[in-house]
Amino acid sequence: MRMKTKLYNFLSFLLLVTFSSYGQMEQYDYKRTLSGISDEWHSVELPNPIFSKVSKNLTDIRIFGITKNRDTIEAPYILTNSNSKFNNAKITFKSINDSHNSKGYFYTFEITSANEINQLNLDFDTDNFDWKLKLEASQNLKEWFTITDNYRVVSIKNDVVNYQFTKLTFKNSKYKYYRLLVKSNKNPKLKIAHLNFNTLVKGKFRDYTITNISQAINKGNKQTIIEIELDSIVPINLLKINITSNTDFYRSFKLMSLSNRFKTEKGWKENYRSVTNGVLNSVDSNEISFNTINSKKLKLVVNNFDNKPLAFSSFDCKGPIYKLTARFDDSDASYFLTYGNNSAHKPSYDITRFMDKIPTNASTIKLGDEIIIEKIAPAKIDALFMNKIWLWAVMLIIIVLLTWFSLKMMRNK
Repeated sequence: MRMKTKLYNFLSFLLLVTFSSYGQMEQYDYKRTLSGISDEWHSVELPNPIFSKVSKNLTDIRIFGITKNRDTIEAPYILTNSNSKFNNAKITFKSINDSHNSKGYFYTFEITSANEINQLNLDFDTDNFDWKLKLEASQNLKEWFTITDNYRVVSIKNDVVNYQFTKLTFKNSKYKYYRLLVKSNKNPKLKIAHLNFNTLVKGKFRDYTITNISQAINKGNKQTIIEIELDSIVPINLLKINITSNTDFYRSFKLMSLSNRFKTEKGWKENYRSVTNGVLNSVDSNEISFNTINSKKLKLVVNNFDNKPLAFSSFDCKGPIYKLTARFDDSDASYFLTYGNNSAHKPSYDITRFMDKIPTNASTIKLGDEIIIEKIAPAKIDALFMNKIWLWAVMLIIIVLLTWFSLKMMRNK
């Protein structure tokens, strides 16, 4: 029994030495030092160069610390971004008058509570229209004040385009009655209206440098194809398209992002994945918002149909700022931000269940330059077992130990 214990301890020691050479940080490709840690909570912004090295869903980010006793600890964190946030409150009202005259069709609404409004969403049982609207307000149904006039709403529906813009946005207003005039000589058939009060918590965005823009006209498909290339892979969720045109236009588009490149006998080929689609038009600002993607190159395909191609003057790419807020339990430890492991799962920390206890104003700490994490230990192990002499020696030791242990068991019997 004593000999069995010694053998077990010896083998356990060998395994311990082998696997201890693989630290937690060695599972990742890159690290950056975190300096300036003085409190329990700190925050750090992720710089642009990181996004070309992390996984698509940012699941491989870790904060590891090395204590004075050379133990490895992990600092829990939450990841947030600086996107704008909308709070939408629906306002209760009732419709009290519908009428029309030579000016158009009137709809009057009575607010049933003392609330402000700044948006009116309309749904018409009519397709293909281009109307001007006037919105007025009153406290007594006698004296009316203009909120907005000549506000344009549009609907286009055919085999290739299905677009509608029927949302009125205006400054905060607080009246008991509102009167909407649709300047049309035909019944617009208003089905329903929604009165809302929207508050915007404006986010912070990074403007990305565009390094190259190429534009081509495909006459056969009647399309304009624009490729927009950035200087690195970054998180993008907004593309502002500036168009120079003196006439009205409505063009459907498709926005795509580069997914991969591969080389063929005829040169490099590129694959793209769809991001979003919609309509460019002369009514609104042509700011395309979409779910955040990590990309270096975008492709915009605009359908011209039988119209003259649009003149694009410039493009603006923007994206949110990502921030880590972490808890540092040992301020004396040396901490590193590590990343670069596509097989890493999203971490699960207790602090995500106590979000109200995480400070929103945690002080910012400094992030050092990127350091490649050397994979020294695995290389040594591979070299050891690739050597035939060492391999035969290990096998011989194992055979001798097993033979001796077997003989010992037989003698005891």
